[in-house]
Amino acid sequence: MNNSNAFLQRLGLRYPIIQAPMAVVSTPALAAAVSEAGGLGSLALGASSVEQARQLIAQTQALTNKAFNVNVFCHLTPKRSQANEQSWVDYLSPQFSLFNAQPPEQLGEIYLSFLDNPEMLALFLEMKPPVVSFHFNVPSVEVINQLKAQGIYTMAAATNLQEAKVIEQAGIDAIVAQGIEAGGHRGMFDVQAPDDELTTQELVKLLAQHIHLPIIATGGIMNGQDIKAALSNGAAAAQLGTAFLLCPESATNARYRVKLKQQTVDNTTLTAAISGRPARGIVNSFIKTGAQYDLSKLPDYPIAYDVGKQLNAAAIKSGSDEYAAHWAGQNVAKIREMPAAELVEILVKELQA
Repeated sequence: MNNSNAFLQRLGLRYPIIQAPMAVVSTPALAAAVSEAGGLGSLALGASSVEQARQLIAQTQALTNKAFNVNVFCHLTPKRSQANEQSWVDYLSPQFSLFNAQPPEQLGEIYLSFLDNPEMLALFLEMKPPVVSFHFNVPSVEVINQLKAQGIYTMAAATNLQEAKVIEQAGIDAIVAQGIEAGGHRGMFDVQAPDDELTTQELVKLLAQHIHLPIIATGGIMNGQDIKAALSNGAAAAQLGTAFLLCPESATNARYRVKLKQQTVDNTTLTAAISGRPARGIVNSFIKTGAQYDLSKLPDYPIAYDVGKQLNAAAIKSGSDEYAAHWAGQNVAKIREMPAAELVEILVKELQA
């Protein structure tokens, strides 16, 4: 627990609880509520423009003077393949027809990687968010040093020991150990490499034996007992995403909320056939359709995601949410609906019981 205490003291946290950054659903209100309650709130900026990121950071800073985290995607620059892109669009064309919609004529790179976005780095150096975290890879040592020179604490996600060693060698301050149970996108650096598919607790134990940085456990953690188990295995803190989806402060839409409340068992699966990278979500028509596709021919992330988002928009217009990305972790059935501050309070009581 000394490891945990040092981590908490460094960031001024009362509790070893982090709200995971979740694209679209994380809000300044949610991040600030968690930070004010003694944890670490997070904003997901991977899908944001620099101007959107500026506004989100400013809104969060206006709501709390406590530490909060901003997260960016560090995927490699996608390689364009006209053949793969056209094949993916053609495969999904019958789904567009279900909603009397036309598939896109071409796909775009809808998210710019932080590695290719010096303007986002400049924004962070200017606005100095207390914590910056990375997903899918890490930036250069030079970039990390620039952030740390401004007093910014850095974290990065790892799904195996090799990635954790890269993070440690890069000079990043802490590692987010992402187990196979986690909802949303796997943080794998190389999507072509075999996935060790370690559970959260297995990964935490492994990293605790070989890595000297603070370890943050994430994946399938829904209550205080799960947090306690992670801490006992060597984690300094636990990061929870799915657990916060039903908080009123999140931007989870009405259909997504209904879907979450309907879960009584683990009805999630990992699929690359929505975005082009493996991600865990609640099984729906889109995931079932994608399961029949040759994933080796998918366009690179995030180009593949462009057609999926357009298909979902067409489906939503026709009253169907079967083509949405309802990201959720394996223990989604344990989800609870309450304000973020109340959830943190309950998690702490369970942790201390």
